[in-house]
Amino acid sequence: MEIITTHTNADFDTLSSMVVAKKIYPNAVAVFPGAIEKSIRTFLERFPSFKFEYTRIRNIDMDKVERLIIVDTKQKNRIGAFAQILDKPGLDVRIFDHHPTSSDDIKASVEITSAYGSNTTLMIDLLREQKIKITPFEATVLMIGIYEDTGSLMFVSTTEDDFLAAAYLVSNGADLKVVSDTIKKEMTSDEIKLLNDFNSNASCHIINGQKVVITRSEEHTSELQSH
Repeated sequence: MEIITTHTNADFDTLSSMVVAKKIYPNAVAVFPGAIEKSIRTFLERFPSFKFEYTRIRNIDMDKVERLIIVDTKQKNRIGAFAQILDKPGLDVRIFDHHPTSSDDIKASVEITSAYGSNTTLMIDLLREQKIKITPFEATVLMIGIYEDTGSLMFVSTTEDDFLAAAYLVSNGADLKVVSDTIKKEMTSDEIKLLNDFNSNASCHIINGQKVVITRSEEHTSELQSH
């Protein structure tokens, strides 16, 4: 059995990367190892004609997994229960990721990495190398992944390749209206209160020549996610 998986708390860059991985490995089963963002669930409900088939990790017989294809992460502690089979003899692990290296990185038989602002950009490189066609709606989904992880191509981590990948998607029919509507996020009242707490309690320090801001919130909690 071939499995395509990613990090817990999956976002749109994750979804887009899995969509491409599924086109490269059509016989693989896409599996989210944990929760997915509400925005993704809403998106999939909004566009039921977009048939991205996936399952939950509880439906997988770990003993039958022979190949593990991991996208948008390479850290052992971010792939949920799949971390338990990494030492399985003969397991073929393939990683496609754009994050910096860490001490928790998984050893893989195939590892393709980049310093792109979005992991989707890396996956598009592979898509184009293998001359795999995509539909206009698939191009739209991939554009959402790039826009979300690069702040609509405005984050300082954005690279020239992210722009080129976005241009490729536009040329393949990506609908920027759908992209804009999807990534437009309004803060909830709890998030606004949390932000106000952070602003009120922030203090700036110089540590080893670097400016570091430390803050806290005692009344509200938020899970910080790394994309």
